[in-house]
Amino acid sequence: MGGARLLSSPEFLAGRNSRARRSLAPPGLIAASTRSAWQDWGKTTQAGSLHYVGMFIIEKLTALEILDSRGRPTVRTACTLKDGYSGAASVPSGASTGSAEALELRDRDSTRYRGLGCRQAVANVNERLNRSLSGRPFADQEQLDGAMLQLDGTANKSSLGANAILSVSLAFARAASAQRGVPLYRHFAEFLANPEPDSATTGNRQAGRDAFHRVPDLPFRVAEKIRDGVESVPAKFAVRPSAALPRPTINLFSGGKHAGGQSPIQDVLVVPVSARTIEECLSMTFEVYQCAAELCARKYGMRALVADEGGLAPPFASAQAMLDDAVETIRAAHYEPGRDVALAVDAASSHFCVAGRYQLGDESLNSARMIERLIEWVARYPIVSLEDGLSEDDWDHWPKLKASLSGKCLTVGDDLLCTDPQRIQRAIEACAADTLLLKVNQIGTLTEAREACRLARSARWRVTVSARSGETEDDWLADLAVGWGGDQIKIGSITRSERLSKYNRLLAIEAETGLPIVAWP
Repeated sequence: MGGARLLSSPEFLAGRNSRARRSLAPPGLIAASTRSAWQDWGKTTQAGSLHYVGMFIIEKLTALEILDSRGRPTVRTACTLKDGYSGAASVPSGASTGSAEALELRDRDSTRYRGLGCRQAVANVNERLNRSLSGRPFADQEQLDGAMLQLDGTANKSSLGANAILSVSLAFARAASAQRGVPLYRHFAEFLANPEPDSATTGNRQAGRDAFHRVPDLPFRVAEKIRDGVESVPAKFAVRPSAALPRPTINLFSGGKHAGGQSPIQDVLVVPVSARTIEECLSMTFEVYQCAAELCARKYGMRALVADEGGLAPPFASAQAMLDDAVETIRAAHYEPGRDVALAVDAASSHFCVAGRYQLGDESLNSARMIERLIEWVARYPIVSLEDGLSEDDWDHWPKLKASLSGKCLTVGDDLLCTDPQRIQRAIEACAADTLLLKVNQIGTLTEAREACRLARSARWRVTVSARSGETEDDWLADLAVGWGGDQIKIGSITRSERLSKYNRLLAIEAETGLPIVAWP
């Protein structure tokens, strides 16, 4: 940690610089009398006009249709605040999507982008959202997100579009972070530590709201990282001493909807379990990836052509061959499978489950037999994480899968959960999973995603913060994963600039904070 000393909350609050105290103390974790001025709901006058102390007032929202990493339209929004601070954010889009995800609004004009245009979502930001939100004071992210949900008025955000709503939610967070003068990852951390969202945001999700009071240990607590013993210097990161950066799980081979469907399972990822830093994770993965590219040339006679998330996609004979090749490349890179580099598997089983049966190559398996096959893979290969091993609707069998894998690897829910607190609560009660794959655009606002994250934590689940197959060069995901204390981060492979922007951001945060990465559970 470069000799930095960590101070407890009382020590921090006793610091002599009141301005630093206002900037550094996460709201909700200190006495109300010492909360920062930017949270105050009071009003005062300044230069003869009404001025809201500590409020964020939107001056203007401006959206633009841009292209994602697959060349499909998505939305980028800029948010300018009255104080002159601004922020912009681009939203991703998924190919392997769950049926319970919030609705991306598409134009359905077959003459343009085959119906995938986002002009209507952009118009909703520039017109309806801009008219409704501009000039209004918002105390925090919760109020902003709640106002958008109220304006949309639908369960799946089909009126304004989840892509429009999320772009504003993220852009506002960036602008608020700039106004407060703190890094985005710390702004996210303090937002996670805030009290529970209000009812306007969470609606009738009573189970999710109640779970906030059961959170045993939020990943970020008040502590101060001060360099060189100068207490008045603003901290670069406010965390509890055990905080760490998320460990990357990095795409190696792809199939399913991310590639040509040559393998039913969607992704095989490498997990550098012996790495101690983000930099070491990437350098180890580079060597494995190069060996995989050489294997593709030698065994399949193909160049290193990549799938949606940068994984290599040769014509595997079977899902098992995909796993065999992954282990072979780890050894070729002179690493020990399981000890140095392990595997994570995203089966995405919903996409090869037809009428209750899993079409695994030439085999048609019922749920019990599919579970047996997955158990065989975990026993044979160094798999430490299994995502969507069963279909999103196969609720009866998920608890059996989780029980079978307990203590052997993580049971990760993506399509099963859709970052939806109601589905997460059902999975908790059924003991159906132990890890949430958190994708903000599945639910549509930062506040709802926070509810999902906190609910998962209340059950002592792990959280993997994930990108989507259709990404942009925006790097906010890295800040979110750090700020929300993600155990893992799933970005994609180490090729393609929309992936590398996020890895490079993690490297920058690592250099700035000196934090270690999470040990594999």
